Amino acid sequence: MWVLVIGVTVAVGIVAAAETRRRRRRKAIFKEDFGAFVQRFQILPFPQPPPPAAKQTLAGLTFAINDIFELEEHVTGFGNPDWARTHEAAGKTAVTVTALLKNGALCVGKTVIDELAFGVSGENMHYGAPINPEMPAHVPGGSSSGSAVAVAAELVDFALGTDTTGCIRIPAAFCGLLSYRPSHGAVSMIGVLPNSQSLDTVGWLARDPSILLRVGNALLKLNTVEPRRARCLIFADDLFQLSKVPKQKAEDQPQRHINFGQHVASNVPSLKGLLDQSTNLQNGTSILKALSSAMVSLQRHEFKTNHEEWVKSVEPKLAPDVSDNVLAAINTTHENLKALYDIRRELRACIKILLKDNGILVIPTVADPPWKLNSKKRGTVESHNRALILSSIASMSGCCQVTIPLGKNDGCPISVSFITFHGGDKFLLDTLLDMYSSLKEQINFVSSPAPLQDTNKNIDDSELLKEKGNAAYKGNQWNKAVNYYSEAIKLNGENATYYSNRAAAYLQLGCFQKAEEDCNKAISLDKKNVKAYMRRGTARESLLFYKDAAQDFKHALVLEPQNKVASEAEKRLRKLMG
Repeated sequence: MWVLVIGVTVAVGIVAAAETRRRRRRKAIFKEDFGAFVQRFQILPFPQPPPPAAKQTLAGLTFAINDIFELEEHVTGFGNPDWARTHEAAGKTAVTVTALLKNGALCVGKTVIDELAFGVSGENMHYGAPINPEMPAHVPGGSSSGSAVAVAAELVDFALGTDTTGCIRIPAAFCGLLSYRPSHGAVSMIGVLPNSQSLDTVGWLARDPSILLRVGNALLKLNTVEPRRARCLIFADDLFQLSKVPKQKAEDQPQRHINFGQHVASNVPSLKGLLDQSTNLQNGTSILKALSSAMVSLQRHEFKTNHEEWVKSVEPKLAPDVSDNVLAAINTTHENLKALYDIRRELRACIKILLKDNGILVIPTVADPPWKLNSKKRGTVESHNRALILSSIASMSGCCQVTIPLGKNDGCPISVSFITFHGGDKFLLDTLLDMYSSLKEQINFVSSPAPLQDTNKNIDDSELLKEKGNAAYKGNQWNKAVNYYSEAIKLNGENATYYSNRAAAYLQLGCFQKAEEDCNKAISLDKKNVKAYMRRGTARESLLFYKDAAQDFKHALVLEPQNKVASEAEKRLRKLMG
């Protein structure tokens, strides 16, 4: 299990000398630029204006841009040689790059991206995969892979990329970096090649939160006198369950816990028309899957509008996974297009209802660790679906999101993301700057809930407690049912039924990981507990582990061949797995 622990010095306390030796070893092992760049050059910053003009805010900093930004007299490659071959040099420099140069930063080159900005791995078959300095044998994440690697390898102070469906956030998480996806439309896209304009944003990566904020000030033109606001952290418990990251506790900050999928289901009515009737996911998971599907449909439609003519006339050489995405886009139809734009509008309003003017939604940045380089299996279908669900929230709502690295676990970088309402960019960046230095000390993710109170101290008979739990369950009092079953387990921890029944209550609460764990225990105590297999299958399906869920329903069918629910579930999962 991929476990997060924050606040208990996560891989910190490394002495400076050891860190220096580590960096030297990196540079000895890999070529100097870690494969991050497609082109090295220098574009000098604008001169510092004479007094009384303020000092340039980015003076002395270096940055890179990925190969999607236009530079005057340079050909923009878009990650593909056929694109570069069939396009002229740009006549003007992208507005964002000019803004950084005006603020004193030095541009040192263009970096690798996934072809046509279509991909999440960062592996480009034409230019190679930039080497992830944090996990050299694993992918750096994409599509802005080169920009992430250039920052992580300390080749530049910060870097620009674009974020459509997670293209900045995923490489930031995989490479252990800060990243920022601004509110949609808040940063100019003039001079940036489009993938899907309703989803595209310029994003940036850095190692230092003050630099992330300084770049934000330059690009967002923030109001520096905006008053500071109290903030409330709202943890999306169902999304942490989806990623198998334990629940969390933040000290010294007001906080709430919600089932985000249920909130979306109640406030984004247009999504219901996209639900797949064959699914049986509980507590909002199906709605979030529909949201990610809507994002993919919108991206395909707009990519087709932007680039269909070029793709058909040039027939570019593309990597197999990119080719699949491009063909799916070119062959997409225009059905339900209005619904996709309605979903964007409703989701933005839905998040505003939740967060008001001081809320910050806390979610995992990614659900799974990066996979190995040159792997024939570029992540499973389930991991891809989980990644899309997490990315779709900011992409479809247009809200701003900051990715925050929190150290490592088992050698893998771990991170969370803060999301706030559209237009709340200064609020979010100020929050990051205020909290970052103490995050590792003040935020703790704990792997188990607080001890449950004894709801009836006079009853010590485990069977009576189980019956009380059953009654509470039938009355839809699922938290109370969990309490009763837990007390029964304290008295008799060898009864499989108690664990299986508590798993059923956890399923109703959306605590899928805990339901799976209880079913594991029940099955270890009773190999023929059909209900435990059924409930574990439901939990795993809700976590998008389709293959494992299918095995559970198959096992239930072996024990009960006439079980119609298990039979239908197994067929449904086979359909979902293709």
